[in-house]
Amino acid sequence: MPTVFPRSLPYPLGVTLLDGGISFAVYSETADSVEFCSFADDGTETKTRLTERTGHVFHGIVEGAGIGTRYGIRVDGPWNPEEGLRHNAHKLLLDPHATAIGGDYTWGQAVFGHNMDAPDELDPTDSADSTPRSVITDPAFDWGDDRAPRTQLSESIIYETHVKGFTKLHPEIPEDIRGTYAGMAHPAAIRYFTELGVTAVELMPVQQFVQDSHLLEKGLRNYWGYNSIGFFAPHGEYAAGGDGGAQVAEFKEMVKAFHAAGLEVILDVVYNHTAEGNHMGPTLSFKGIDNEAYYRLVQDDRGAYFDTTGTGNSLNVGHPTALGLIMDSLRYWVTEMHIDGFRFDLATTLTRQGGDAELHSAFLTLIQQDPVLAPVKMIAEPWDTAGYQVGGFPADWAEWNGKFRDDVRDFWNDADGVLSTLSQRVLGSPDVYEGDRRSPLSSINFVTAHDGFTLADLTSYNEKHNEANGEDNNDGESDNKSSNQGAEGPTDDEEVNERRDLQRRNFLATVLLSAGVPMLLGGDEIARTQGGNNNAYCHDDEISWFDWQNADTELLEFTKQLIALRQQNLALHPAWFRQAPEVGGPNTVRVLRSDAEGFSDDDWTNPDARTITFVFEHEGADAFALLLNSASNGVEFTVPAAPLNEWSLALSSDPGQTVEGEVTSLIVRDRSFTLLRSRR
Repeated sequence: MPTVFPRSLPYPLGVTLLDGGISFAVYSETADSVEFCSFADDGTETKTRLTERTGHVFHGIVEGAGIGTRYGIRVDGPWNPEEGLRHNAHKLLLDPHATAIGGDYTWGQAVFGHNMDAPDELDPTDSADSTPRSVITDPAFDWGDDRAPRTQLSESIIYETHVKGFTKLHPEIPEDIRGTYAGMAHPAAIRYFTELGVTAVELMPVQQFVQDSHLLEKGLRNYWGYNSIGFFAPHGEYAAGGDGGAQVAEFKEMVKAFHAAGLEVILDVVYNHTAEGNHMGPTLSFKGIDNEAYYRLVQDDRGAYFDTTGTGNSLNVGHPTALGLIMDSLRYWVTEMHIDGFRFDLATTLTRQGGDAELHSAFLTLIQQDPVLAPVKMIAEPWDTAGYQVGGFPADWAEWNGKFRDDVRDFWNDADGVLSTLSQRVLGSPDVYEGDRRSPLSSINFVTAHDGFTLADLTSYNEKHNEANGEDNNDGESDNKSSNQGAEGPTDDEEVNERRDLQRRNFLATVLLSAGVPMLLGGDEIARTQGGNNNAYCHDDEISWFDWQNADTELLEFTKQLIALRQQNLALHPAWFRQAPEVGGPNTVRVLRSDAEGFSDDDWTNPDARTITFVFEHEGADAFALLLNSASNGVEFTVPAAPLNEWSLALSSDPGQTVEGEVTSLIVRDRSFTLLRSRR
C-alpha cells in the first residue's frame, strides 16, 4: 500500500522529516517557482517542484528524501539586477535552513549568477558540479543528563579560541582528531580548560563558512571563518567524521563533554553579512532566493548593496524574513545544540534597521522577549565600519569593551594623562555603564583578541608584520598600542625579556583583577606568538596554530594563580563595586594615591601621574590592595592600613617582590603591579 503523505506546511522553513519523505519550505517574495533538487551518489539530480504556496512560502512534499540526502534548490524568477532581482534557475542554491553542508566550491563562472564580463547579463552555466550540497541530518541525539552550567556573569571567565588552532598541534590529542570538534572534546583539551580555571570557551566562527577564492589563489585560506553561508550548520571541515552530516552529532558530543566539565560554550556568530559579497559576488544561496529580503540594498540604486561590514553586503535586519532567519538560527543552536551564549560579530550592523544604530531595533527587541534566548549570554561586538556603540546595548547584554583594551594598553605603555580612565576601567567602566543603571558585568574586559596582536606579540613588536598575508603589509590595523619593551621581535637580551615578562603579567592581571567579565585570548597564557602578524585571518598554518612545544609554562602557572585568586575571593569579582572613602562594608573599593591619600581633581588631570592603589573589600571575605606602577622607575607606596589581618603578598608581576611582617610602605618596581592580601 503506497504511503499517504500529509499536506506540506509552510512552517518550519527548511526540511521536516516525515515517514518515507520530507516536507520542505522556503521563503521568497519574488520567485515564480522553486525546485527541490536531490542528488544520488553518482551525481544524478532529481528535481521536485514545490507545488504549494502559502503567502510567500513555497512548500511541498518530497518523497524518498531522508536522513543523508544531499540536496539544493533552484529558484526561478525575474532577472533584473538594477532592481535588486537576481533569480537564476541555472544556479544550485544552499537551503538557508540547512543543518549540514557538505563539499566545497569550485570557483569560476558557474557559481556566479551574472556574467562576470557583463554583470547585468544572466549567466546560463549550471552550477551543480561546482557547489556544495545541503545535507539532511538526523536530529536524534542522546544528551543523557546534559545540563547547561548557567554560570553567572559575575563568576565567568571567557577563553576565546579556535577549534582547529587549539587542537591542531596538541601533543596529547590523537592526530586523527586534531583540528576537530572531537579534538576539542578530548579529555586533554577539557582538562586544560578546567585546570586553567576558565568557565566558558568562546569558539571563533563554527557556522558553515566559505573559502574565499582570492585567498585560495594565493595559497592562503579563510582561517578565522568570518564568511558565513550556513547559519544552522556546524562547519564541516572541523568534523573528524566528515561533512556528510556527521558534523552535527560530533558538535553535540563536544558540547556535552564541555558541560560535563562545568564549562560553557559560547559561539562567535556572524549574522551581519554572508559570503555572497556585493553585486559582483557569487550566487550561493540568499541572493538567488530573495535578494532584497535578505540583503540591504541602496535605496536609490537597487543594484548595489548597503555595506556597513566591509565585506560587500549587510543582512537586511529591517525585513522580517532576514530577522526570522537569525532568530530561528539562534533558537536552533540553543535548543538543538545546547549552546550557552553568543558573541555577535559587528553587532551594531544588526541594530541598523533603517540605517542608524537603534537601541530599540527589532533585532534587540526580538531577542529580549524570546523565552528560549532569555537564559543565554548575549555579547555584542559593539561597532561596525560605520559606528562605535560601546555602552549602547540593552542592560541584559554584555559588550566587548574596546575602551578597556585601549586605556589599559595606554596606562602600561607609560602614556600621559590616562590614570583617570584607567581607574574607570578597573572599576568596571562606570563612566560607560552606570548612567544607564548598568553594572560592570556589561563590560567584557580584554586587552587582546583574535583580531590584532597576541599578548606575546603586543609586548615584542613595535609594528605589525603581516608580510605573509600577501598584501605588502598593508592589511590590518596599524597598532599604535603595542607595548614592546626593547628590541623588536625575539631576542636573547635577558633585560628585554624580563621587561616583556613583566608587561605580559601586568596585562593579564589588569584583565583578571578588574570588575567586569574577563576574556583571555587563547594562547596568551602560554605566550603564543604569530611572529608579529596582527591580522592572521588567512593563515591556517603554524602562524595561527598553538605552538604547545614552546609554551611558556611559567606564564601559564602565573595565569592559573591569577584566575584562582579571582574565583576564590569575592572581593575580586563583585557584581557591582561601590566606592567608599573609608573602610567599608560589602563590595566596596577605595581608590588612593601611592601615598595612601585620596585623589584630588588636580591629581586626576596630572599628565605625569603613573601610580594608583585600589583597596577591594567584601563583607565576610578577605580584602586586597592592588598597587599599580606604570612609571619607568620604582616607586615607594604607602600601604593603607590592613582592614583585617596584616598584609601578605598575594601575587606580583615582579618575581623579586617580597612582603614580610607588618608592612607600612613598599617599593613597587618600574612597570609592575603588586597584589596584597588581608586575610580574615
